[in-house]
Amino acid sequence: MAEHEEFHDEDVVVVIANEDGEESYYREETILTVGDDRFAVLVGLSAGSEEELEDAEDEDEAIIAKIVTDENGEDMYVDPSDEEFEEVRKAYELLLENEED
Repeated sequence: MAEHEEFHDEDVVVVIANEDGEESYYREETILTVGDDRFAVLVGLSAGSEEELEDAEDEDEAIIAKIVTDENGEDMYVDPSDEEFEEVRKAYELLLENEED
C-alpha cells in the first residue's frame, strides 16, 4: 500500500515502501477507470527522500496501481491483479495512441 501527497500544487506524489521499508517516489501520471475500478499510472521520480522532491525528475520506470478507498475514505494504492494490470495497460496504450492522433 502507498500514501499520496500534493506536489507543486498540481502533481500527486505517491510514496511506496518495499518489504524492507525503503521508500520510492512516484508522480501520478493519469487515472484510468476500467470497469468499476480506478487505476493510477505512476511514473518514478529521481528523488531519494522527501527533501529531494522539489528537484526530482521523471524516470523511465512506470507502474500501475489500483486505487481503493479505505474505511476512512482515504485513497490507497495497491497492486492490481494480473488480469487488471493487462486491462489497464491496454487502456493506457489506447489512450496514448489517441493522444498522438
